[in-house]
Amino acid sequence: MVHGNHTGVSMFILLGFTGSRQLQAVLFVMFLIIYTLSLAGNLCMITLIRIELRLHTPMYFFLSNLSFVDITYTSIIAPKALVNFLADSKVISFAGCATQFFFHSFSVNSEGLLLAVMAYDRFIAICKPLMYTLIMSRKVCIQLVAVSYFYAFLNAVVHTGSLFSLSFCGPNIIDHFFCDIPPLQKLSCSDTRTGDIVHFVFAAIAALSTILVILVSYVFIFVAILRIHSNEGRRKAFSTCASHLTAVSILYGALFFMYLRPISSNSSDCDKVVSVFYTLVIPMVNPLIYSLRNKEVKDALRRTIYQKIIPQ
Repeated sequence: MVHGNHTGVSMFILLGFTGSRQLQAVLFVMFLIIYTLSLAGNLCMITLIRIELRLHTPMYFFLSNLSFVDITYTSIIAPKALVNFLADSKVISFAGCATQFFFHSFSVNSEGLLLAVMAYDRFIAICKPLMYTLIMSRKVCIQLVAVSYFYAFLNAVVHTGSLFSLSFCGPNIIDHFFCDIPPLQKLSCSDTRTGDIVHFVFAAIAALSTILVILVSYVFIFVAILRIHSNEGRRKAFSTCASHLTAVSILYGALFFMYLRPISSNSSDCDKVVSVFYTLVIPMVNPLIYSLRNKEVKDALRRTIYQKIIPQ
């Protein structure tokens, strides 16, 4: 089967994690637990923000969108990986591979952009508190989220178009547990240098632009916090940013390691471990980061449990 004269490959085989049946079973259980906790945590966060009126603020509006992206993110990868752990045939169609990669790219870009938007929100809240409700109106919040999704969509289109316009005419075994750039480029029988440049440039622009927004926002935030005279005021201001900074550090640490280095230097085993971390573990821990380190969320959860689950 030929797709637009670019390839003779109609399907790929996801090699995944090689090993014994016992190891496959252990990995299946591990992935299932992570996926279940990720779904439960993020759905709980979205539901809590929706039903708790005190969380109807811009910060939690953005957080609910982050949880939605995390659900989408992990659901793109985990179900297929779980099936492959048990299946003898680990086949994914060419179109299925392109679709999986597109939504993977869309989700990771959306996550980074939403984290940048959340940094801007914290900047306005701490540096311009009297103007906060005016600047971060409902309309502005919706526009910021819409622009984030739109830019992520365009980025995903470019990455997917560049990757799947390559010729795949030989081996079709992907040494990974999902369709990603490094293992797919290794299978291409065409020159990938242009594709390498396109992927690197667009990944760098997306990552560095969002990182710049986050860094500039936090420079102003830290300056504003240092001007606060009371220790309690400083502690409260820092606490509102701690969860966000933790999430940013974890995500971008993994992404910079994974994508902002030459394809030729990638190790498949190392890439798989890092990929598990940022595609499955991070969506699982984000709700924990924002709940365990956030007094408002913990109080809202406590009220919800007592009022709706354990009625007096």
